[in-house]
Amino acid sequence: MRKMGKVDKGFRLLAMYERLNRGELLVKEELEQEFNVTPKTVQRDIDDLRAYLAENHSWEIDTYIKYDRIKGGYFLVRFEREWLTNAEVLTVSKILLESRAFNKKELELLINKLLAQVTPKDRQHVNKIIFDEKSSYVPPRHGRDLIDSIWEISEFISMKEQIQITYQRQDGRESKRVIQPLAIMFSEYYFYLIAYILEADTPTVFRIDRVLSITQTNTKFKLPYADKFDEGEFRNRVQFMYPGDLEEVTFEFSGPSLEAILDRLPTARVINESDGVYTIKVETFGKGIYMWLRTQGEHVRIVEK
Repeated sequence: MRKMGKVDKGFRLLAMYERLNRGELLVKEELEQEFNVTPKTVQRDIDDLRAYLAENHSWEIDTYIKYDRIKGGYFLVRFEREWLTNAEVLTVSKILLESRAFNKKELELLINKLLAQVTPKDRQHVNKIIFDEKSSYVPPRHGRDLIDSIWEISEFISMKEQIQITYQRQDGRESKRVIQPLAIMFSEYYFYLIAYILEADTPTVFRIDRVLSITQTNTKFKLPYADKFDEGEFRNRVQFMYPGDLEEVTFEFSGPSLEAILDRLPTARVINESDGVYTIKVETFGKGIYMWLRTQGEHVRIVEK
C-alpha cells in the first residue's frame, strides 16, 4: 500500500466513505500507515462517519458502520445495498455474455462497469471466472453500437412522440417510416422496437440494429384506451418477434422436458396427458410459433391450428 504524507481530515473522510460505499473493509492499521496518522485519529474519523450516517441517513434504519472482529476491520451495513454484491455482478455478467446482444466494445464497457462495483480484493476473482467466456465472445454480425439508440428510442416512447426512421431491411434495401413507438424488447440475440405504422391495425416489429437513423417529428400520439399496447401480454404471446393475428395452436409434446416447453411458451397450458405424451394449447401472435415448434423435431406434432 502506498504511504502518503499527512493528509487533511476532509480528504481522509471522503476516501474512507467512498471505500465503505464500495463494500470494502477498513482496517485501522492499514489506514494509519496509508494516511500517516495515529490510531486515535483513525478512530475519531470512524466516529465522525458514524455520526454523519446517523444524522443524514436516519431514514435508512440499518445503515451504519460495523466492526468485524474476525476480519479485523470496519464495513458498511445497508438495509438496501446500493452497490451490487460480488455474486450479483458475476450473475449479470454471465447473462450479458450469454445474450450475445452487444458488440465487443459495448460488452467490455458494461462488464467493466459491473466489475468496478466489486471490491478490489475480489475483482480479480470474478474477472477470472468470466475470462474464458469474455475472450471467446462472438458478437452479433451487425456489429453496431446499440446502447445510445436504445436510450434515444426509449425517450420517444416515454414522450409518446412519433418518429421517422430509416430502416434497412434484410435484403439491404432502405425505407423511411413514420411510426408510433410503443416498447423495446429483447429476444434471441436482438433488441426490437415495437411500433405502430400509421394507419396499421397491428404493431410492427423492427430490429433496432437495422434502424439507421431517427428523426424527431415533434408530433404526439395517443392510443385509445381500448387499443392500449400491453407489453407483457405481447411478450408472452409472440415467438421470434414475428407478430400477426392472435392464434390458438394445439400440439402434442413427447420430449424429455415439459418444463422447458412451458417456460418457453408462457401462455401454454397442458390439456391432456397420456403415456408421457402431453397435449398443449397455446395462444400466440403471428407465425413464429410454427418456426419454433419445427425446431423440436420428432418431439412435437401439431394437432390443430
